[in-house]
Amino acid sequence: MSETGKFARFVVVGVVNTVVHYLVYLVAWQLVPYLVAHVLATTVAMSASYLLNCHFTFRVRPRLRTFLLYPASNATNLAISTTAMVLLVELAGVHPLAATLLGGLLATPATYLVSRLILAAPNRTPSAPPEDPLTIGKPW
Repeated sequence: MSETGKFARFVVVGVVNTVVHYLVYLVAWQLVPYLVAHVLATTVAMSASYLLNCHFTFRVRPRLRTFLLYPASNATNLAISTTAMVLLVELAGVHPLAATLLGGLLATPATYLVSRLILAAPNRTPSAPPEDPLTIGKPW
């Protein structure tokens, strides 16, 4: 599959991730304080995003090692989107509601690259041997 195709799939997973986060948040918010609901929703959505990106975007087997490294892609997104948002609002005078969307769009390519590095680095094979103790579940 081409990089363009993988990137398009990554964007689709991002949209699904956003919906999952919001739905989990709405349900959890009825039961626990909003900040706990947010952390729970983020954890569920990040886990779903990891599995979807393994299966759908990069077609690699989920592994404990990559699962534990995967939050680095979210940290990349947070750093770039936050920096972009501040610059857009403070220096360019963009409205904060638009700046958050633009910041997210600007961060997407870098987030994709970090995710690709974690999940599908060139030295990784698409599937690990069955005896690998760090393998999660069956091969895709």
